[in-house]
Amino acid sequence: MRHPTSPPSRPLIGYILPSTTLSPRTAYLLNPPSEPRHVFPYAGLGAVLSSSITVVEGLLRQVDDYNSETDSDYTSYWRDWFISTRGHEYFCEIDEEYLTDRFNLTGLQQDVHYYQYALDLITDVFDFDCDDEIREQIEKSARHLYGLVHARYIITTRGLQKMLEKYKKCDFGRCPRVFCRAHPLLPIGLSDIAHTKSVKLYCAKCEDVYSPKSSRHASIDGAYFGTSFPHILFQVYPALLPAKSNERYVPRCFGFKTHAMAALARWQEIKRDQQDQRLEEARVDFKRVEGAEEEGSSSEAASR
Repeated sequence: MRHPTSPPSRPLIGYILPSTTLSPRTAYLLNPPSEPRHVFPYAGLGAVLSSSITVVEGLLRQVDDYNSETDSDYTSYWRDWFISTRGHEYFCEIDEEYLTDRFNLTGLQQDVHYYQYALDLITDVFDFDCDDEIREQIEKSARHLYGLVHARYIITTRGLQKMLEKYKKCDFGRCPRVFCRAHPLLPIGLSDIAHTKSVKLYCAKCEDVYSPKSSRHASIDGAYFGTSFPHILFQVYPALLPAKSNERYVPRCFGFKTHAMAALARWQEIKRDQQDQRLEEARVDFKRVEGAEEEGSSSEAASR
């Protein structure tokens, strides 16, 4: 039984004297508006809620960052994770249709441990409950298998198109040789056998190879690109093959050519002229440009 002096649970407004002056906050709580308000009655309350929302959004961003930085256990597509990993900028994404065609994977079973599990992981159908150690070995095998398949994929029509887009954007870097004038590079392997040579960068202008600047790229196996990829690319797209430059550096002391290097330069020029003559006799189209001519053409193209 309620005590006679105890106020009822509702409504409290009946026990407030008419002469009593209510604070705005109390009046708002006791008599809420019939229509929702879009502005808080107090700036302090809005600031508190705003700061709380900011904290929650920050926590959500941290969760997203954590999910994006974890391994492929938490990613939806293994290939997207592999391509977006730092140091894998040289790779292109292999189409799923190419991966699921067993003919394209002929001969790779004996080169990759946990071959079937690695292939399932790449194609996002992996469903095997294993401990962390086995999982790590399967991940390593999946990366190796992807690289071996990548060397075959990039010489197909679809693969050449994807690598061509990266070549046009200079994703592989530019030639460090001064007289090549920052010509784009292409990745190439010095051996088709895995774990033999690391990837190098080929310049079609000076026809030489260079080591990548980044240590992440320098650790990539050259067999993941093969020894034929750049040359097949220029066979399919001959218009991209640059003109060879006759410009070369000549060592000088006080303006005079050094004797040994001058003799070597003369010998190289003779050999080059002989090669040009053989190409003309074989009716092979080729073009050589001088340094001044090349600079003029590049400046005209830039002005346009």
